[in-house]
Amino acid sequence: MRILGHIVRFIVAALVLMVVGWLVPGFTVGGFWSALILALVIAVIGWVIEAVFGRRVNPFGRGIVGFLVSALVIWLSQYLVSDVDVTVLGALLAALVIGIIDLFIPVTTPFEAGRSSQG
Repeated sequence: MRILGHIVRFIVAALVLMVVGWLVPGFTVGGFWSALILALVIAVIGWVIEAVFGRRVNPFGRGIVGFLVSALVIWLSQYLVSDVDVTVLGALLAALVIGIIDLFIPVTTPFEAGRSSQG
């Protein structure tokens, strides 16, 4: 059941990224598969950043540092996923919109879900 929860979270994250691509100028996602791969890449980059810099710089955290790191992760991920194009302003706006969507539809990242079940 645990793997199914991760799959559902990535599918929801991909759908959120597609909605953000529709709403935010300067942020385009080619389709569902690109959005799904983008969700995976964002999760992996976020995990690496948190592993290197600690919980304070977590892109999924709150505050201005988390917001800026989230925008940086979104902007960097365009270089790893085809059919994704993000400007700097688009990354900032996408991080803002994703944060707002997260207020209404809180989805824990797979990394956070794994940590909470271990502790």
